[in-house]
Amino acid sequence: MDVWKQLAEFKLVRKLVYAVVGLATYPGLVLVNKLKISGTEHIEKLPRRNVLYVSNHQTYFADVITFLHIFCAVKWRKRNRLGVPLYLLNPFTHVYYVAAEETMKSSFISRLFTLAGAITVKRTWRAEGKEVRRGLDPSDTRNIERALGSNWVITFPQGTTKAYAPGRKGTAYIIKHCKPVVVPIVIQGFWRAFDKKGLKFKKKGTQLSVTIKPPLDINYEAAPEIILAQIMDAIEQSKDHMMKGPHHWKTEDAMEVGAKG
Repeated sequence: MDVWKQLAEFKLVRKLVYAVVGLATYPGLVLVNKLKISGTEHIEKLPRRNVLYVSNHQTYFADVITFLHIFCAVKWRKRNRLGVPLYLLNPFTHVYYVAAEETMKSSFISRLFTLAGAITVKRTWRAEGKEVRRGLDPSDTRNIERALGSNWVITFPQGTTKAYAPGRKGTAYIIKHCKPVVVPIVIQGFWRAFDKKGLKFKKKGTQLSVTIKPPLDINYEAAPEIILAQIMDAIEQSKDHMMKGPHHWKTEDAMEVGAKG
């Protein structure tokens, strides 16, 4: 096992990483930008295991870091707000997140984030900037299923930060096999506030929003295509949502330009 993954198994190490990363990123979410959270009541009484969070994806790291802040705040009985980050003194660490192996090995910072609970998977369509066709890696699936056995897991079905990209069936297969509680999350504004990695500011004072929806009512016996379609609609990345997404962005951009003029 990779030494970084071994270190991540120690709860004290993970708590230390949460504290360091949390303190470093809190100002960017709450002070530099404006974070709006809704729906935390849907996760307050969820079981501590076999819960799968599915979300759209806008940056490599800022999305996940924000979710971890929220989960820790909820543990400290905060509702729809972070408040003063005292929750970093005793963070909620029963959560893993799925990330591309290529991304997590790209720098020291990304390797450090691995200690926060990354489940690294091989990209099925891209490696080192080149298009590659791969089948679903069974070991990746087993790692996710193992994590669900005693934790929460965050995954991004699209596997890319590109809006309205198609979802991957692997997520649906995991849902069929593990039958987890599936909680959709919709984020907005992160692509505008941060660079692609989510570590540098592009625009300050941006409205960031995280909407946690109620757990989905899923027929685990349904075909993977049906389950995937339900997920993509829930995270507002389906074709129906795509029709109004770009128009909304263009309207906002036009309003900003007009205001500056």
